Amino acid sequence: MSRKPRETSPASDEAFPEADRLEGFPHPRETMELVGHARAEQTLLDAYRSGHLHHAWLLSGPEGIGKATLAYRFARFLLAGAPQDTLVPQHDLAVSPSLPAVRQIAAQSHPGLLVIHRTYDLQKKRAPVSITVDEVRRLKDFLALTAEEGSWRVVIVDRADEMNPNAANALLKSLEEPPARTVFLLVSAEPGRLLRTIRSRTRRLDLAPLGPSDLERALAGPLAAAGQTAVAPGEIETLSPLSGGSVRKALILKCGNGLALYERLVKIAGAGKRSGDILKIADGMGSAEGTAQFLNLLDLLEGIMGRVARQAATGEGAHGAEKKLAGRLSEPGALASWAELWETIGRVKSDALTLQLDRRALLVDLLTRLGAPGRQAA
Repeated sequence: MSRKPRETSPASDEAFPEADRLEGFPHPRETMELVGHARAEQTLLDAYRSGHLHHAWLLSGPEGIGKATLAYRFARFLLAGAPQDTLVPQHDLAVSPSLPAVRQIAAQSHPGLLVIHRTYDLQKKRAPVSITVDEVRRLKDFLALTAEEGSWRVVIVDRADEMNPNAANALLKSLEEPPARTVFLLVSAEPGRLLRTIRSRTRRLDLAPLGPSDLERALAGPLAAAGQTAVAPGEIETLSPLSGGSVRKALILKCGNGLALYERLVKIAGAGKRSGDILKIADGMGSAEGTAQFLNLLDLLEGIMGRVARQAATGEGAHGAEKKLAGRLSEPGALASWAELWETIGRVKSDALTLQLDRRALLVDLLTRLGAPGRQAA
């Protein structure tokens, strides 16, 4: 099988940032081990061995828990290691990393695999905020190719919920009339954003956040590959609740100064304005280079507020010093102020990549309001 080359080859693509890669760490296509999702893996294996593999799967679950890793693992299995005889004993989707097809997949050069995602825009010097219809139109040429007899073709859409409306409709056409021995793997953290017609044509496979022991195991590989220190004894007890079982978020917390930033945010929430700390946090996040830090900070804020609100409502959910904040939400006006701030953070997150926002001013406002319920309750 041959494929029409893209405007930029895989080798040249590597020179530009990848929207779905956490900088400094292995990409999911380079990750051979899957931790904590044995049941989901078995579901795919059983479907293959049944001889009636569904043509489209929706791999859903929170960001950074291993959905894309599972998608590439299944792609490797189909393209490199799947036995022709479905009755041959097979215990998981693992294949030998020495196989040529595995190396091709890691190098983004396997002719049987098409990955649809947000690609770097050379003119704008950044990745777009959504998957465009031009990216999905690559499907037409890919599916028109004649595959070798008995071989599979795999299409990974990562993340599917990032498709704009035109792109989603273009994908739908391919899902409605799929070629034989072609499997679509749609990776989605927010499946509710997908077209209902797309959801109805896929088999949904939900993946759960990783528990503490699985999270610690999953962190070991990327930390070692990146030359970072391993998780210290007892550290997972903090990383697990703050990351929500997400490997991606745990890596950001551990290696991106996230734990220190988290502690400063909790202090601001508990002690009031702390204008000096607020200005220090806001400085340096107003530029385009600070986008990742800005979004990570918003994620931390949402996490703190969500856990504190859950603690106030149910008596559980908060971590460490957050538990003291929960009692303050019972004061008059505090909960309403907290809820309003929560909604504001959600809007800012959705607008962060599309609008020209004064991020520094926004952060000063958000962090000042974060301390407001604490001052009311003091």
